Amino acid sequence: MQKVTGIGGVFIRAKDPQALALWYQQHLGIPLCPEAPYGSFIAKTGDETVWSAFAADTAYFGSANQQSMINYRVTDLEAMLKQLKAADVWVDDQIEDGDYGKFGWAMDPEGNRFELWQPKT
Repeated sequence: MQKVTGIGGVFIRAKDPQALALWYQQHLGIPLCPEAPYGSFIAKTGDETVWSAFAADTAYFGSANQQSMINYRVTDLEAMLKQLKAADVWVDDQIEDGDYGKFGWAMDPEGNRFELWQPKT
């Protein structure tokens, strides 16, 4: 059985993503990447959790009513998506393969879209 291996990221909607990211940096000490409104926590090499603010009108989370989305790390994205589909879970047909690895999306029974991430090795 496939399992998540950790939280890859926490994403929230914001009216001003850069300002909100700076607020979190100032008040909670989240280190930010200079080129983007997100930060990351690295407990050890290969164990990174991203924190990111998205524009309030982003379609990335799916429903406009969903204010946040969690990204879960997995070791085998395709196997996890297949497992979810077999359990009649809604799974987005799109898979992205980019610089950071592979990404897929699914939805829990209450309609919360979540992201699955298989990091590049």
